[in-house]
Amino acid sequence: MKQQTLAMAADQDSGFEQPRKPTRREEFLQTMDAIVPWAALCQVIEPHYPKAGNGRPPIGLERMLRIHFLQHWFNLADLACEEALYDSASLRRFVGIDLGRERVPDATTVLKFRKLLGEHKLGEALFAKVGQQLQERGFKVNTGTIVDATIIAAPSSTKNADKARDPDMHQTRKGQQWYFGMKLHIGVDSQSGLAHSAVVTAANVHDKHPLPNLLHGNEQRVYGDSAYASQKALIRGKAPQAKDFTNQRTRRCGVVDETQRAKNRNKSRIRARVEHVFGVVKRLWGFGKVRYRGLHKNATRAFTALALANIYLARGRLLGQVRP
Repeated sequence: MKQQTLAMAADQDSGFEQPRKPTRREEFLQTMDAIVPWAALCQVIEPHYPKAGNGRPPIGLERMLRIHFLQHWFNLADLACEEALYDSASLRRFVGIDLGRERVPDATTVLKFRKLLGEHKLGEALFAKVGQQLQERGFKVNTGTIVDATIIAAPSSTKNADKARDPDMHQTRKGQQWYFGMKLHIGVDSQSGLAHSAVVTAANVHDKHPLPNLLHGNEQRVYGDSAYASQKALIRGKAPQAKDFTNQRTRRCGVVDETQRAKNRNKSRIRARVEHVFGVVKRLWGFGKVRYRGLHKNATRAFTALALANIYLARGRLLGQVRP
C-alpha cells in the first residue's frame, strides 16, 4: 500500500478542511474517470509510446493521456495545462499526481506527447477505438446518418514571423460573411446522436465533396442541410439503399415553396441532432478556433475532441452500466 504524503492528504481534504459541496469540475472529472475506457485507449497508443531503457524513464502512459484529455476538456495550451495542474487539486487527483513525491510533467513533456499522437495519426485511432467501445456497450450504428460541416476559424492576420497566413487554411463565404480557417465534416447517427465518421478539410472545400466518406454504406436515410441538396448520385454511390432526406431549396425565382419549407422543417427536427456534437466540440471543449498551424495538427485535435464528445453525450447510459 502506498504511503500517503501530506500533499496528497491535503489534496484529498483528509481532515484539513471541513466537508464541502463538490464543484461542477470535480463532478465532471469523476464522471469521466468512471466512463472513459482508459485501458482500451492506452492499448492504441502503447505500441508507439517510449519504453523504459537506459535513459530517463517515461511517465506513465495513462497519466499522460489523462493530461492530454484535460487539455481538450478545458481548452488548455501546454504551459497552461502544466500551471493548471499545479494550481488545481481536483485536476491533480484526476491525473494521480502527488506533489509530495513528484513534480507535474512540464510543458515540454506535454508537447512531446501531443506530437507523438499527431505523428502516428492516433487521434483518428482514438476516435475509432471509442466508437468500437461504445458499440460493445450497446450503442449501435443505425441506418440513418446526419451529415453536416462547421467552420473552425484560424487567424487571418499576416502579422507574424512568416508574414503570411497558414497555407493549409483557406477562406470561404457563408451568406454575406467571409471566414478563414478549416472545416470539420461529420457523420452522426440519427438515433443515438453520436458521430461515427469525420473528415477535416480547408474551409473552401464544399460540403458535398467529403460526403461519401461520411457514410458507412448501410444507410436507409441520409439527412443534411441545403448544402447537400441534389447529391443523390453521391449518396447512392456509397449507400445504394439510402433515401435522400436532405433539405431542399425552397426559394426559386423569388417565390417560396411553402410545401417544401414544411418538409424541410420536419427533416430538421432530426437533422438538428448533429448540432449537439458541434455544440460540445466548439462550445464546451472550446474548439471554435484552431490552436496550431496546419491541418494535420488540428485534425488530430478534432478527432480526439469528437471521441471525447461521443463519451460525454453517452455519459448517462454509460454511468448506468458502471454503477453497482
